[in-house]
Amino acid sequence: MKNTIKGILFDLDGTILNTQKMNIIPLQKLILEEFGKEISYDNLLKYCAYPGKQTIKMLGFNNIEASYDKWVKYVNEFEEGAVLYDGFNEVFKILYEKGIKIGIASSKMKKQYEIDFIPTKLDKYINCAILAEDTALHKPNPEPLLLGAKLLNLNPENIIYVGDTIADEIASKKAGMKFALASWGTIDISEITADFILNQPLDILSII
Repeated sequence: MKNTIKGILFDLDGTILNTQKMNIIPLQKLILEEFGKEISYDNLLKYCAYPGKQTIKMLGFNNIEASYDKWVKYVNEFEEGAVLYDGFNEVFKILYEKGIKIGIASSKMKKQYEIDFIPTKLDKYINCAILAEDTALHKPNPEPLLLGAKLLNLNPENIIYVGDTIADEIASKKAGMKFALASWGTIDISEITADFILNQPLDILSII
């Protein structure tokens, strides 16, 4: 198994970056402002699995673009920004040195990617980044992962996808990739079936 793995694709939010609080609390603010009602933090956690604009649509906002832009504004004003999970600096460096191709396949918008991920300086190690604007369809559809495989110039069976949601698992299986669960960012693992369960980012090094 290990010898067949030539690339790893990563989700971002809940996998590489801890962005839960910086997304949920501003979303609560937006809902209160536009709908005049409060939704608990826990009841909004399920939306972490979806692209931002899809979340806005699912919640029933009338003007998707305007409400999304306002949410992004509140996110970027929030005092606690994205935080890199411990261990990823070492993980990316070692994967790069081993010749493992690295990519990102995320539902995050490019502008937010530049705000949240680029400051980590880990982008110097990656071969491709597939973001929300790059595909017509998003996870759990496999299109972003398959585009990642194409850009890495690898067969899907030679790639592991690392993510934290059931949408990540479904997309991996449909794409023909092995799935590694980032349990540190997972809200509920009971419905997720993974090829590998990772307890910490450094565990990634044990599956290649």
